[in-house]
Amino acid sequence: MSGNDTKRGIMLMSLTMLIFASQDGISRYLAGEYNVMMVVMIRYWFFAAFVLTVSAKRAGSIANAARTRQPLLQIFRGVLLVLEVCILVAAFTLLGLIESMAIFISYPLIVAALSGPILGEQVGLYRWTAIGIGFIGVLVILQPGGGVFSPYALLAVVSAMMFALYTLLTRYVARKDTAATSFFWTGVAGAVAISAIGIWFWEPMARSDWLWMLALCISGATGHYLLIKTYEVAEASAVQPFAYLQLVFVSVIGLFVFNEDLRTNVVIGAGLVIAAGIFTLWRARRATA
Repeated sequence: MSGNDTKRGIMLMSLTMLIFASQDGISRYLAGEYNVMMVVMIRYWFFAAFVLTVSAKRAGSIANAARTRQPLLQIFRGVLLVLEVCILVAAFTLLGLIESMAIFISYPLIVAALSGPILGEQVGLYRWTAIGIGFIGVLVILQPGGGVFSPYALLAVVSAMMFALYTLLTRYVARKDTAATSFFWTGVAGAVAISAIGIWFWEPMARSDWLWMLALCISGATGHYLLIKTYEVAEASAVQPFAYLQLVFVSVIGLFVFNEDLRTNVVIGAGLVIAAGIFTLWRARRATA
């Protein structure tokens, strides 16, 4: 049940984004040293255990959590998400944390644009305008034809599109399945899919890096737990704008840990994307008020 303690919700969301940003930084480091598939696979093993625990507790048992009226769609969601994670982590290593995340945060605009044809939701003129401005921001970041465009940026674009589709499908399956069921299939289907691929890319890992891997797994589970608590204490529409803090935290990590550059076009483009995203959330909240 959702509460209305907005102040506490904002604090929890801010902490959650800090943890997720740390997770992104650790992922970037480990994927730079080892195969991306192996890193994501081990992370998903831990995540699946966390998902089984939480979903079983909420549904009463694992059997109840697994019960779905749309198994193929739920499996597709889980596989889609784990593939998206692999692509985004690859983008972190090839493009950099800051630029990858600046592009990735455009996914709410893609969700808004596709919510009409996929979910049958109404998207008015103001929201379409905001979506257009946000996509202009993405183009400012990418600078196609400007001589500095990196083809690796397409990985971040694809990742944003995949996560937007995952988000839309999550809203779609919620019409028939509970949140616990969707959470169960997200973890289990993803873990099975990545294990079938990642096990072939296994390579020895240094003892010190196993500590980083443990930190990655714990941060992922902790972040998801705090996100669940956030939506329990406050309305999603009130705290969602603070999810953009992840880009701020990621930028700090990228600048001071990985010595990345913060280019002017990325700052301007990300500003447009964030402004458009917050406006879109505000209009959606007004429409449902």
